[in-house]
Amino acid sequence: MVPPGPCLWWSVINSETEPHRAARGRPGYKAAAGVFAVGMMGTTLPTPLYGLYREQIGFSELIVTVVFAVYAVGVITALLIAGGFSDVLGRRPVLLAALGLSALSAGCFLAEGGLPWLYAGRVLSGFSAGLLSGTGTAAVLELAPPGRRGRAGLAATAANMGGLGLGPLVSGILAEYAPSPLKLPFVVHLGLLTVAALVVCLLPETVRRSDPRPSLRPQGMKVPPEVRGVFGPCALAGFAGFSMLGLFTAVAPAFLTQTLGEHNLAVTGAVVFCVFCASTGGQLLMGRIGARRALPWGCAVLVAGLLLIGASLFLKSFPVLLIGAVTGGVGQGMAFRAGLTEVSAAAPEAHRGATISAFFVVAYVGISLPVVGVGAMTLVLGLRGAGLAFTACAVLLVTAVGIRVRRNLPPAAVRT
Repeated sequence: MVPPGPCLWWSVINSETEPHRAARGRPGYKAAAGVFAVGMMGTTLPTPLYGLYREQIGFSELIVTVVFAVYAVGVITALLIAGGFSDVLGRRPVLLAALGLSALSAGCFLAEGGLPWLYAGRVLSGFSAGLLSGTGTAAVLELAPPGRRGRAGLAATAANMGGLGLGPLVSGILAEYAPSPLKLPFVVHLGLLTVAALVVCLLPETVRRSDPRPSLRPQGMKVPPEVRGVFGPCALAGFAGFSMLGLFTAVAPAFLTQTLGEHNLAVTGAVVFCVFCASTGGQLLMGRIGARRALPWGCAVLVAGLLLIGASLFLKSFPVLLIGAVTGGVGQGMAFRAGLTEVSAAAPEAHRGATISAFFVVAYVGISLPVVGVGAMTLVLGLRGAGLAFTACAVLLVTAVGIRVRRNLPPAAVRT
């Protein structure tokens, strides 16, 4: 999640090249945003379909969460190894590589060859998202004409989170109302990827180098000692927020069907779509109130959302779940973007890129390990009990983080 928003700041910080504006008459930043959205769409496309895979292949809810979590492994690997490759190779080659990996992921799901193919598809999807996060955002920003940088930033944020939200919405509708529910969503996505690849070929390359091309080096991660006081609570806020996103994208379908009695796959996709749209709104809201205020407020709103989600499981109420999803999404967006802004402001310039990469790594650990924990708890507590236990733990964590950042965030982090 990548957010998220968030990737906007990361790619700007890591850009080492002089951008060249789009040539007149050629596709610009809006087209690049469309490519970005199509690529990110594939990462959440399987979300409403996990229940169907369970019926077809036969595996537990724990395996569902593991299949989901290997996606985060792919994202983290791509961020650490290839996070800065587009600064050396150019935006277009890396965008095409990311779209190609997304197409390979769709092919794995189309194969329907059992769990190994599902794992492979999720890992490839993670690789694609890791490449797209920084490169897609940088391309959108660099192709914007003078005076429209703010609009381009909004377009990048909307493309990132909007793409993540469109994946389950589209696949849920197709799976519910069209034939071949486990094939058609991926066939449609392959068609969209083909169009996106053609658009990338028409986009102007914004990276130009007059000096010899440097060698490709892994991005890596490092948290300098002077940043750790800021990094700890901000990264924990990101961890908790991504845990909520992971919960919805991995096990929301099972919650809706087994606990709340909602079996319509289109509704499942729409609920997940609402979470990502709310996260986008929270990130935009942070820009208005400032990172210093948005971080504790985002934690507070996230706690309110988690409490509502827990209440929906306890009361078996779909409306309460939907309100909790939207509320939690807003809080996650506020806290995540605020935390990333604080960390990037506090980090020394020489280590800023590596520090922010470390922030993303923590966030993506949050989207994987807790979700697998929920899956494991379902074996003992059942799905409803596991969801309530997760919610209680997340509320305690986010409350502690919110109090910590409100009282003790170092003054150096105020530079936004």
